[in-house]
Amino acid sequence: MYNHVLADYVCPICLGIEGVENEHTLLQRNDLVYRDELVAVFMNSFSIDKNPGRVIVVPNAHFENMYDLPPVYGARIFEISQKMALAFKEVYHCDGVTILQNNEPAGNQHAFHYHLHIFPRYTDDRLYEHISQKQIALPEERQAYAKQLKEWLEKNP
Repeated sequence: MYNHVLADYVCPICLGIEGVENEHTLLQRNDLVYRDELVAVFMNSFSIDKNPGRVIVVPNAHFENMYDLPPVYGARIFEISQKMALAFKEVYHCDGVTILQNNEPAGNQHAFHYHLHIFPRYTDDRLYEHISQKQIALPEERQAYAKQLKEWLEKNP
């Protein structure tokens, strides 16, 4: 519907879902926290100072944004987002969570595959002041968070 990619767009999220690791994506196989027939959860490749360990929830099929997303995927994304928020509370001992989803370039969408960010939040973390100061999270850092979340999911199916 309201799409912005060119015909030769290489989707970094589709590559991550497919398990491809190359120069077109920062997602690695070890970043995968959860996957079912409709959605996947990955550790985000970028870290924000006081909010490490955030994830993205994505549909396994390619939909550029919320305008294209079928309701069945949206419902499953919500269900898994709720489960991840509960995992954050237990694993990270965070004070809250923020869910963020961007659409179109004016909405600050950079990867043109629907993805929903879930941030762990802490009292006075000032996320919105630091959100533009993201840095690539090292794979070993992401893997440590992924391991904790996977273990929680195994105990709380």
